Amino acid sequence: MSIKKQFIKTKPVCKVTFSVEAKEATTASVVGDFNNWNSAEGELSKLKNGTFKGVFELPKDTTYEFKYLIDGVYVNEPEADYFIWNEFAGAENSVLEI
Repeated sequence: MSIKKQFIKTKPVCKVTFSVEAKEATTASVVGDFNNWNSAEGELSKLKNGTFKGVFELPKDTTYEFKYLIDGVYVNEPEADYFIWNEFAGAENSVLEI
């Protein structure tokens, strides 16, 4: 799993690439504050090597809670900027600072 941030100098956004290695999985999404936890809006594409990948333009100077949804199971990103307890979920969420 990994996150890559690419800041755009001409726009107030950051291109964020989410990558998840899940060879056995059939579906993977990234869900979070930036897409109202909607798996359809955060759908990742499966590559031939079994990695799921997606690129999203997110507003800068913002902090987002997120998780991966892999075959219906929520998974945190180990390389997240940090983790925060979410009372609604009853679990820790990954946090992305842009």
